[in-house]
Amino acid sequence: MKKLIIIFISLTFLIWSGFYAKRKLYDSKHRLEIARTEIQDLKEDNELKDGDIIFQTSLSLQSKAIQLATDSKYSHCGIIFKNKGKYYVYEAIQPVKQTPLDKWIERGKDGKFVTKRLINGDRILTADKIEKMKQIGQEFKGKNYDSTFEWSDEKIYCSELIWKIYKRSTGLEIGELQKLREFDLTDSEVKKMMKKRYGDIIPLDETVISPASIFKSELLETVKSN
Repeated sequence: MKKLIIIFISLTFLIWSGFYAKRKLYDSKHRLEIARTEIQDLKEDNELKDGDIIFQTSLSLQSKAIQLATDSKYSHCGIIFKNKGKYYVYEAIQPVKQTPLDKWIERGKDGKFVTKRLINGDRILTADKIEKMKQIGQEFKGKNYDSTFEWSDEKIYCSELIWKIYKRSTGLEIGELQKLREFDLTDSEVKKMMKKRYGDIIPLDETVISPASIFKSELLETVKSN
């Protein structure tokens, strides 16, 4: 009797695991298909250009804490570049790299995103400027993600990558730099992340640029929001 129970439990587990894996694979393919449809619509409406900045709500472990600390829906961002006819997001994750745009959209919460563009971008972001942006981006390629948000080039986080690429290629500051102490650090979720990253000594005077600050920049205009 005991053997039958063990066999039954094992079979149930295998069936459930198979169903879960199949459902997860289906959901992933479904999200990717939706992302590709979104990109096709963006292309047809001419809503994709080199240098556009794209935002999403990340599903990473730190996403909720970033949202709470910055009072923003969006916790991750990157720069869109076209390479050999395809669109990619140049982003600081682990490590800094370019990700196919459809994969990037699929990875975010509910496949939702917002794209923003530099006002008067057609005049400012000339072919030479875009090339310079890509060259500066290459200097960061392969660098580790900066989980302690330090203002150095040794490691890089997402909004820092965008800010530095724009600043060093165009001279423009996309978003207002802040000190860590200026964020809302009172929520328990935020405190937990800070404790994990810094221990008991939090560098409150560290210079930081957040996705929220870039999102709110008066130098940008919204191109697409789904």
